[in-house]
Amino acid sequence: MNRDLQSLRRDYQFDDLTEEKAGSDPLALFDAWLDQAIEICPDDPTGMLLSTVDKENRPHCRTVLLKQRDANHFSFFTNYESDKGEDIALNPNVALTFFWPALSRQVRIEGIAQKVSREVSEAYFATRPKGSQLAASISRQSQDIPSRDVLSKEFAKLEQEYQDKDLPCPDNWGGYSVTATSIEFWQGRPSRLHDRIVFTLNESGKWKVVRKAP
Repeated sequence: MNRDLQSLRRDYQFDDLTEEKAGSDPLALFDAWLDQAIEICPDDPTGMLLSTVDKENRPHCRTVLLKQRDANHFSFFTNYESDKGEDIALNPNVALTFFWPALSRQVRIEGIAQKVSREVSEAYFATRPKGSQLAASISRQSQDIPSRDVLSKEFAKLEQEYQDKDLPCPDNWGGYSVTATSIEFWQGRPSRLHDRIVFTLNESGKWKVVRKAP
């Protein structure tokens, strides 16, 4: 690569994050930041990096979409037989990362993932566009396939079969809810003197807040 990567940099100028602004409730702060990201960031503001660890303790990460946010839970939906599903079945400790460049903000969440109820998965599946339902039904996510044409043919066949019918939620598809135990808010600041406020859930169920050096 001939491009000079070392010269690519910018100084973060958007805002600051004081203890007063952070408050005592990280979920309220997250919701406020997410609302602002939805208003300002045009592309996938609910996109989050999901990090898992496999049976050989190798980390894996990929981007998924936040679809539900309640209490201290962050939920996404996927194929339970995918690589991420297999990782979570073996080790439910996961990390989520949101990055909103236009706001110079990042949120890192650590917590425990567990499957949501079947009723919740089916209810969400019913709200998805028909094309997304079809894709979830025919995709053997993370498995090797011989060609793209195989997917296209299976998609077309199922589309014809359910042209005038509702598609049932696949048994191997559904949601995970991540219960947060730690949430870090990062606000980019000039000269790399970034603000980092970290909330950690203690044994009594209360949030402890500390500031960390950038």
